[in-house]
Amino acid sequence: MHPFLDHPGPLAFAHRGGHLGHPENSLAAFEAAVALGYRYLETDVHATRDGVLVAFHDSRLDRVTDRTGAVAELPWDTVRQARIGGTEPVPLLEDLLGAFPGARFNVDVKAAPAVGPLVEAIRRTNAWDRVCVGGFSDSRLAAVRAAAGPRLATSLGPREVARLRLLSLAGPLLRGRRAPFAGVCAQVPERHRGVRVVDRAFVRAAHRLGLQVHVWTVDDPTRIRALLDLGVDGIMADRIDVLRDVLGEHGCWTDGSAGSSSAIGA
Repeated sequence: MHPFLDHPGPLAFAHRGGHLGHPENSLAAFEAAVALGYRYLETDVHATRDGVLVAFHDSRLDRVTDRTGAVAELPWDTVRQARIGGTEPVPLLEDLLGAFPGARFNVDVKAAPAVGPLVEAIRRTNAWDRVCVGGFSDSRLAAVRAAAGPRLATSLGPREVARLRLLSLAGPLLRGRRAPFAGVCAQVPERHRGVRVVDRAFVRAAHRLGLQVHVWTVDDPTRIRALLDLGVDGIMADRIDVLRDVLGEHGCWTDGSAGSSSAIGA
């Protein structure tokens, strides 16, 4: 098992830091998640025109900040002036890794120019054991794996997920088959374009191949309970208070706040 996955019970991910009254992907949001006891934080990365790696979801500043423009076309000196929700600065991934040394980060690499800066940021912070890289591009994930090697945890890409789903439908034919995947986990939605992805067969197939299953983004308590009953290994949520409460009901909430406290203000 990769050290990133070494945790008792299901992994609880704070998606973009979670929604507890703070703007997404802001330092304040991540601080609130850590204060609530979250040990796993999910974020996204883009690179600015001059190669600075920012923790930011959209390709453009427009939706969530008081500035406009494509992140990849702007220098860091311009992006750093933007305020998420009008109040919070855009953080660097490297700063988040340093601010929460006890936390683990699931990072969605959003564009090819971010691959090199991402691997370099992980190298500089020696965060190999506490970062998992995912994404919606097989080519970007392949580039990350080529640059970082097997030391870094990655999730399956879209084609790999599709192949795993097909294998899950093969039933007994799967038994004894070695895992033909480079990743350590399948991070998937419950459904994709109306087609169910996560069911008991999918989870069992992943487990037979040594893969964990993490499901995003789930905020409804009934759906969270159903996924736990299927045996999924992790859930990403915006309503991190709801996810914590349901995991507590199931006796599988582990408060990681003692080990994940922010270095800021310490």
